[in-house]
Amino acid sequence: MDLAKGQNVELGEPGDTAVRVSWSGGPTVDVSALLLNQDGKVRSDADFVFYGQPQHPSGSVRHAGGAPGVDGLQIQLPAVEADVERIVIGASAEGRPFGEVAGLVVEVGAGGTVHARYAVEGASSETAFLLGELYRRSGAWRFRAIGQGYDSGLAGFASDFGVDVADETVPAQPAAPGPGAVSLKKQKLIDMEKRLGAEAPGLLDLTKRAAVSLEKRGLGEHTARVALCLDISASMDGLYRSGKIQALVERILALGLRFDDNGQVDVFLFGAGGYEESAVAVANHATYVPDMIRRRRLEAGTSYGAAMRLIRERYFGAAGPRSQPCPDTQPVYVMFVTDGAPMDRKDAEEQLRFSSYEPVFWQFMAIGKSNKAVDAGEKKKRGLLARLADSQFAFLEQLDDLPGRYLDNADFFGVTDPSNLSDDRLYDLLMTEYPGWLDAARRGGLLSR
Repeated sequence: MDLAKGQNVELGEPGDTAVRVSWSGGPTVDVSALLLNQDGKVRSDADFVFYGQPQHPSGSVRHAGGAPGVDGLQIQLPAVEADVERIVIGASAEGRPFGEVAGLVVEVGAGGTVHARYAVEGASSETAFLLGELYRRSGAWRFRAIGQGYDSGLAGFASDFGVDVADETVPAQPAAPGPGAVSLKKQKLIDMEKRLGAEAPGLLDLTKRAAVSLEKRGLGEHTARVALCLDISASMDGLYRSGKIQALVERILALGLRFDDNGQVDVFLFGAGGYEESAVAVANHATYVPDMIRRRRLEAGTSYGAAMRLIRERYFGAAGPRSQPCPDTQPVYVMFVTDGAPMDRKDAEEQLRFSSYEPVFWQFMAIGKSNKAVDAGEKKKRGLLARLADSQFAFLEQLDDLPGRYLDNADFFGVTDPSNLSDDRLYDLLMTEYPGWLDAARRGGLLSR
């Protein structure tokens, strides 16, 4: 039976009931269910069944998935507990508006028979939808077509029915979520991984490797803005031509996808001057560095300070002196990649000192042959050229230990060749000092929540 919005139909003899949601184009739709009591609320967060929590403890409702363009639920109506009066059927679409979803249809049936069919119409900016509900009436189960949109996404939809959706931000003293609590950040990470599985499987593998390092440090659901700062001095030419910087960009993007909810990493460049480049994201990552190098020539010069000024202006509105904490709600993690010491050492030192009053962490990585590189191997007697290379690392070591800062806001490591580092080793190096800085930044008033 075809239903219009608001209409209902009896489902007949209760049994193994299938809810099938299909669509013909647009983002992937994920179906969910909420088991509600007589007050119209879940009894606990376990009553929320979705892709991240695919089966109800009673076994009565489970997320069934389906082929491309199809998702659904399997519901054993006789097994639904007596104090459950309604099962509402919801959907999300990768955080994108349902106006982009074409041909959205809900079908409810059993044993190959479709008892109800509802074609959802009129969607626009909504990021979640209450498609319909199964409810008890006079001892029988019925289905009602609803079609109510939510602009607050899956989390807003779920919280309206009493689900305790954990705050995605990281408080100074994080409260432990209750059993079955649904983290909004975790939902976004699951959405991201599903998208990568379809669009960029290589990036998906990298994000999972990054996740292992983050989980070890309690940062599995941490949120931060991420920036990548790349040296475009002429001496970097071989690294760009070889594809090693492209590979590094992809590895940093994977970290950014775990941290940053906007799905991209902001990019800044420095050579003779400083420049803000277009962001790297899933859509453009595969050819990001070759495309960037075609637009910009490598330059004669290395100016750390110019890029550091741009980053501070971008995230904190100013690049001038600062002597008081400047709190914000989210930290900024900067990956700073270079193959040599700067020509503006005093400016770089000043920028690092001023930024120590801001919630920004600088992770410096030097690339070059040096006895101090983490992949240098057995240490041997060094010639003049090698000792000169060591001196390029020395300035970054000096920045790492720079006195006169409000907080120690930087870390440094050197590498002979970034391709020598496994993904796991790289992500561990990137997280050596950042967790400790986060704790200090919270205590020092740099993070306001």
